[in-house]
Amino acid sequence: MLNRRILRVKAFQNLYAYEQCKASNHNLARDFIKESFLPDLNSMEVQDKAALNREAQLALEIFEKNLNNTDAIEGSDASPKIKKAVKEAIVQYRNANLRDREFLLKNMVTSAERIPQLYLTAIELIQAFADHVGKEYERKRKLSGSQAVEFSSELNLHRNQILEKLRNSPAYQAALAKNNVNLDDIELEIKEWFRDYVKPSEEYQAYIGIDLPTAEQDEEIVEAILKKIIFKNEVILNYFSEKDLNWTENKAVVRSLAAKVFKNMLNSEVSDLPEIAMNWEEDKEFFQNIFNFTIERGAENRELIAQKTKNWDIDRLAFTDKVIISMAITEMQQFPSIPVKVSINEYIDISKTYSTPKSKQFVNGLLDVMSKELTEKGKIRKSGRGLLDNK
Repeated sequence: MLNRRILRVKAFQNLYAYEQCKASNHNLARDFIKESFLPDLNSMEVQDKAALNREAQLALEIFEKNLNNTDAIEGSDASPKIKKAVKEAIVQYRNANLRDREFLLKNMVTSAERIPQLYLTAIELIQAFADHVGKEYERKRKLSGSQAVEFSSELNLHRNQILEKLRNSPAYQAALAKNNVNLDDIELEIKEWFRDYVKPSEEYQAYIGIDLPTAEQDEEIVEAILKKIIFKNEVILNYFSEKDLNWTENKAVVRSLAAKVFKNMLNSEVSDLPEIAMNWEEDKEFFQNIFNFTIERGAENRELIAQKTKNWDIDRLAFTDKVIISMAITEMQQFPSIPVKVSINEYIDISKTYSTPKSKQFVNGLLDVMSKELTEKGKIRKSGRGLLDNK
């Protein structure tokens, strides 16, 4: 199941990217203004460079002051040329931000919906190694003319109990079909990867030295292949990165979900596959809303943070902290069914992984103070499940 922690992390990553895009768009808009007041080299008239520089500087000042209020530009004493350049720069800036926002939102959802395909592909890769072992053993047996033996430790991976339970699971087969997972196009690569990376590994050699592996030992080897070979080998990782533009962000989640499947198969007779949740439409709405609401409340959240960090220059706060805190403030105010403590704990955890070593304490302390004040002011109102942890 793609839980909401994963969705929050992916929303955070895309909000971080959006803020980076905004900064680039801002610089491009400023460059446009500067270029609008460069000397006209094709003109026969003498160019007053000092006057042009003053106009450019005034235009930049008006641009910064009126990013969110273009109506005020008309009331200024600036020349028509300055007003025109500023208005065009603001339009370009806003349009670029809108395009980036729409792209990132669409990409964010698509990326989340591809995660089941990716973790199933990682599992199928190990299944393919197991199948290759069986075929190679059979080929060698036929070539040597020897009789089939009841068991050979060379076949341990082929007869791996965890992989076998998965292969026989209707839920697993249905998930493969649903997510269009098929490795037929890399049959040659699978043979090479097994020969070059799996077979020589210390873990695999120890595994095929066991006469009758236990279910625990079978689980240990598939997890070792997953974590120490597939997710450590650049050649194999390149295969995944070619399949997924967001592989850098998705890799850790995919590895975790695939490992969870193997653990589940060890401890249960029924396959419990992490999947896009049954209530995915509800989770997707949350996913999209936390992204959109955080952007829409950006100026308001920035002001709230500034008020609580008066002894700090807000522009010097860790960039990731500002995004994390803004998301948390938004969630506490816009999602009445989510308890305040749940929101705070989720974003503290995100700060542990994605921000500075001191961010955990900073984010925790700031959100604790802000949540109490916003509640007292009636700006945080919870209902239903949202009331559970607020006592």
